Amino acid sequence: MRAKLLVYLKGMAMGAADVVPGVSGGTIAFITGIYEQLLDALANMPQAALLLLKGRVKQAWALAHVNFLLILFAGILTSIVSLARLITWLLEHHGIAVWSFFFGLVLVSCYFVGREIKRWNWARYMFFALGTVAAWYITVASPVNWGHHPLSVFLAGAIAICAMILPGISGSFLLLLMGLYTHILNAVKNFDLSVVLVFALGCAFGLLAFAKVLKAALQHYRDLTLALLTGFMLGSLNKIWPWKQTVTWFAAPNSAPKPVLQENILPWNYAQISGQDTQLLLAITMAILAVLLVVIIEWFAQRKVKSSDSVVLDQ
Repeated sequence: MRAKLLVYLKGMAMGAADVVPGVSGGTIAFITGIYEQLLDALANMPQAALLLLKGRVKQAWALAHVNFLLILFAGILTSIVSLARLITWLLEHHGIAVWSFFFGLVLVSCYFVGREIKRWNWARYMFFALGTVAAWYITVASPVNWGHHPLSVFLAGAIAICAMILPGISGSFLLLLMGLYTHILNAVKNFDLSVVLVFALGCAFGLLAFAKVLKAALQHYRDLTLALLTGFMLGSLNKIWPWKQTVTWFAAPNSAPKPVLQENILPWNYAQISGQDTQLLLAITMAILAVLLVVIIEWFAQRKVKSSDSVVLDQ
């Protein structure tokens, strides 16, 4: 029960992160130590489906880690349903504090993920730089219009869902950049199944295919893949810098405008431009709390690993 509760709470943390635009649930999965198990479960689903068709239900269930996925997604759903309004309110009224917390969370996570790389060389540094530049470019890219063709909707679903398992990149922000956020949102609200089903199929395809690719990459090119993922997280910090000036807004029907292009500004410039308090002391405190939280989680994870190793040695 304790292990199940921990997975559930980790799912809630992922759901809370997904509510914040620009923060990926994949980052939280990385921090909490369930990233590779999640990848393994998703990558094994096609093989598990074949076993299920052959009537080997127990093997299929175990191969796809269904118990783990059910508990994890229950936590994600609970968080989205229960915390969405609270986090949205906090972002509107205490945005600097919230962004500072996530900034510290992602920043210290870059260190811990990068620390997993056994040996740094020019190839690792190159992949790290590639991930950093790619994530940074996504945060500053101008929106484009993909159109509403079914193929565009399918590809948008396949690309956006990858943000769920790719640290540092937000799926909803990618939909904004592709010019399909409103189209998908309206389809869901109006129960337009012709659009929703195509989008869902794209999500399913992208999730399963990308999970398989990423799992293979971690198995065969672990250091290079970790360097790339660390770069993604570092580059995403551009999106979650607490002090910003919005350049362009996105106005969806019947909802509050969302910022699309923003410029990062220094705290003292923020005070001059906005006329609001920079809340610098609060921001630093929240970032430090996030760092301490990750350090504590990492300490418990290492303690658990050492405990497991000692049990194996005793046996």
